[in-house]
Amino acid sequence: MNNPFASLAWLRSILSQANKQEIANLHMENQNFAYEGMTFKIGKYTFRSRRAKPTPKKKGYFVVFWEKDSDNNNQAYSYEDCPDHVIVHVIEHKQKGQFIFPRELLLKHGVLRTDDRKGKMAIRVYPDWEKDLNTSASSTQKWQLPYFIKGTTAAEIDALQNWYLKL
Repeated sequence: MNNPFASLAWLRSILSQANKQEIANLHMENQNFAYEGMTFKIGKYTFRSRRAKPTPKKKGYFVVFWEKDSDNNNQAYSYEDCPDHVIVHVIEHKQKGQFIFPRELLLKHGVLRTDDRKGKMAIRVYPDWEKDLNTSASSTQKWQLPYFIKGTTAAEIDALQNWYLKL
């Protein structure tokens, strides 16, 4: 499949180098095309993937977390329908990495919608190269960083490959 998504090309490269099985059940999410939105399966696990975007006036990277409801209105992802993991790719110049969030973590931080929670339709992510953050951003970065794997050096790419090999 020929696809312009840099995040998909990078993920396929990581999996190929790790000799890991291919992506299955790939579905592009047209409503979030600008964020390279897609769902897929690797092994027995399901994933939703997005590419975060830098913003000119604020630190961090912005990424949408919404889908359309039956009336075509935007709503936060539902916990019930969320795949096992949500990958947020950060690819900018020579810096890149992946946040690989388990759905339970996104529920804990109020990102996913439930019957009694509205959820969030977008979040900001803060890779380890984002420094001098305000208090709120620092707090967010603190819970996000354990789920971030940088992918710039050979050792970092090995770490990403090892994460996928554990699936």
